[in-house]
Amino acid sequence: MLYIPFTDEQKILANSVNLEEFLRMRGEKLERVGREHKLIYYDSSGRHDSITIHGSTWFDHKNQVGGGAIKFMQEFYDMDFQTAVQELLGQRVTPLSHSPPKAIAKEEKKEFRLPQANTNMHRVYAYLIKQRFISPDIISYFAKQHTLYEDKEHHNAVFVGIDENGVPRQASKRSTNS
Repeated sequence: MLYIPFTDEQKILANSVNLEEFLRMRGEKLERVGREHKLIYYDSSGRHDSITIHGSTWFDHKNQVGGGAIKFMQEFYDMDFQTAVQELLGQRVTPLSHSPPKAIAKEEKKEFRLPQANTNMHRVYAYLIKQRFISPDIISYFAKQHTLYEDKEHHNAVFVGIDENGVPRQASKRSTNS
C-alpha cells in the first residue's frame, strides 16, 4: 500500500472517533451494559460479546487487549494503520468483515511447567533478607510449602501460586540481582 503521511491532528482525530457511533453506522450490533456497550458478533465458533466499547476506547476481556479506535480497526478488522486511519476519517469506506482478533489466531494452550529448582536457595534467601528485608522465618515457611524456591537456570526467586488442591497453577519469577 502507498504510504500516506498523516498529520498529528489527523491521527488524533481518527483515534478519537466515537466507536459506538462508527460501528452502528456500519451495521454492527451493540448492546448497552451500564455506561459501556458490548460488541456482539458471530463467527464459525459462535456468539461473541467479550469486547466492550466506551466512546473511542475498547477492551477485549477475553484476550486482555484494548486501546483506541485505530488499534480497534487494526485488531478487529485486520486493517493496516493507513487503511484504519482512512476509514475512521471517512476518506475510504470498505466493507467491514470480521476477522478474529490477532491474539485469538495465535493463541495456543501451553502446558504449565514450573522452572527446574536449584539444589539450594542461597541467593533467594540472601536477596529476600538483605534487599527486601523479609524475615527468614517467613521465607522458610514458604520454602517448606514449596511455594518459593530458586530456579536452576538463572537463580531467580520463583513464587508459586497453587489452587485449592495444592496443585501449582501459576508462577512468577523475580531476579535476585540487586
